[in-house]
Amino acid sequence: MDEQDWAAVVRAAIRAPSIHNTQPWWFTATPDRLELHLDRERALPVLDPTGRQQVISCGVAAEFAAVALRASGVEPTVDLLPDPADPDHLATVHAGPAREVTAEDRALAEAIGRRHTERAPFQPRAVPDELVDRVQADAGRLGVWLKPINESEEEVATVFLISRAEEIERSDPGYVAELQRWLRTDPAAVDGVPVEAVPSEDPATRPSNWLIRDFVVGSRGGHSAFLPEGDATAPPPAVERPTVVLLGTDNDDRTAWLLAGRALGRLLLEATTHGLAASPLTQALDWPATRARMRTRLSLVGHPQMLLRMGYPSTEGAPHSGRRPVAEVLRYSTAG
Repeated sequence: MDEQDWAAVVRAAIRAPSIHNTQPWWFTATPDRLELHLDRERALPVLDPTGRQQVISCGVAAEFAAVALRASGVEPTVDLLPDPADPDHLATVHAGPAREVTAEDRALAEAIGRRHTERAPFQPRAVPDELVDRVQADAGRLGVWLKPINESEEEVATVFLISRAEEIERSDPGYVAELQRWLRTDPAAVDGVPVEAVPSEDPATRPSNWLIRDFVVGSRGGHSAFLPEGDATAPPPAVERPTVVLLGTDNDDRTAWLLAGRALGRLLLEATTHGLAASPLTQALDWPATRARMRTRLSLVGHPQMLLRMGYPSTEGAPHSGRRPVAEVLRYSTAG
């Protein structure tokens, strides 16, 4: 693998979603391997003081790199935390022998460029049970469990915890300041959350049981584009009911977080190949108290790592968030 080959792989890897699009990674490549490191300079000390969510993000990037290698005809092997002396060296992706490229390999790699975080309401169309079963099995092969939140009592408990966590976050000046630092109004921004990707209405006014994160923290008017306007006799809008799944692990350390990220990456690409999109509902997992309560309320054996809403997007051409140039995050060495 030469520098151009690895640049193509890294270009795919950095399309991974990351918390607030912080892109907390940098890479070192040699002819036979790609090392992925945590970039502590892009930390979120208020929202993510342990780095858990950023490490999960890096796990997604490792999975995207592996998918890109497979689609190029190279068999990858992913080692997690290969250097005990350097905990920020999160993964090494080895370039193995040549392999036959399958249609699935190509489909997953092609999905990397189309995948996006969809915060707008989904269509009133159910996600096929077969797809949920498939991504559940994929996660299991990585040692990650996937739990659909589809029982009434579980949904009520989870919705309450998300709403409570969002309330806590909105009232924390440090959280609000950190959020504003990563909100971008420049369409050419190479990181952060583009304001055009954020719904214009206050999420609390949306007819949905599931409260998405408010990136503008209530600074807009309360009118919702999804509520009837000017007609008192208009029927109420349909309540959005997306498929919601919880990814979790038996342990709660960096290895577990990386595995959760790899499983999340695979899930997102599988969903994209089937015309679906997703967005995180992680407020209740941001704070130790609500995360612990989720374990109790849902009787979980293990640790919740990622909560996602999934569905068929109602619009096309959603804006993609920017990415830093490959040259900024990749170093190449000819040393073996």
